[in-house]
Amino acid sequence: MHIETVSIDTPTTPLDGLLYLPDGDVKGAVQLMHGNTMNFYVGPPRFLPARLTQLGFACLAYNRRGHDVLSNRDSRDLEGGAYQTIAEAIEDNHLARRWIDDRGLPAPFVVGHSNGGMLGVRHVTEHPDTPGLVLLSAHRGGRLLMRTMAENGLMAADHYEEITAVARDMMQRGDGAELMIVPGWWYVISAQTYVEFLDNCPDIVEMASQVLCETLFVRSVEEPPDLYPAEEFAARSRQPVDIRIIEAGGHYYLGGERLVIDTVADWLANRV
Repeated sequence: MHIETVSIDTPTTPLDGLLYLPDGDVKGAVQLMHGNTMNFYVGPPRFLPARLTQLGFACLAYNRRGHDVLSNRDSRDLEGGAYQTIAEAIEDNHLARRWIDDRGLPAPFVVGHSNGGMLGVRHVTEHPDTPGLVLLSAHRGGRLLMRTMAENGLMAADHYEEITAVARDMMQRGDGAELMIVPGWWYVISAQTYVEFLDNCPDIVEMASQVLCETLFVRSVEEPPDLYPAEEFAARSRQPVDIRIIEAGGHYYLGGERLVIDTVADWLANRV
């Protein structure tokens, strides 16, 4: 395969990434969306392109502006996942799709992991020409997300009510950009982003009926179905949904990368 570095313009900082091209003819394209506080060079956006390019897919893997937990670019101002907004993430995916179109590539399949899967569902509802959607441990989103995560020992866990109250109070005081330490998360998150996930997160179950393409929904056997609702999504969808519950090494597929690669590659190969 051939690999090109990519920089996609946004109203603020550019989106960095890689375009993986097959050696032969391009038979299709894939837009890869990374998980929360991850980036384009870890997880599925890292390990899928080598196989997908063998099948003739051009693959775009890129950072959203909310990549990693915290970062800085050309000043001492911080950026990254601790400061992300849903609107910015949605815009980033639209800009990446426009970049794919401008490159003259086919309308891409969308492959999203975790938070990238939730955003992927929102994305394809606004891009009806998407030929297929692959959800890799996509969380449910919506107003139930944060409480459901806490009930599963994640986001704030047993301190959910207390930390939620603190975050809302910080927002009212105008201190939304201040960082909080949150157990069960990646330790730090701004109050404004915490509240953003409380109030503005799209709900993939509610959006399922708006998806106009087939979907592959993959979940590890260790992952709770209330947080990664493949069955609820399929029940609401008007299009076919293939559900694969696999022994893939948990949410990050540690040791299960090959099984995930085979599952995704076989599904996509039958649709070009």
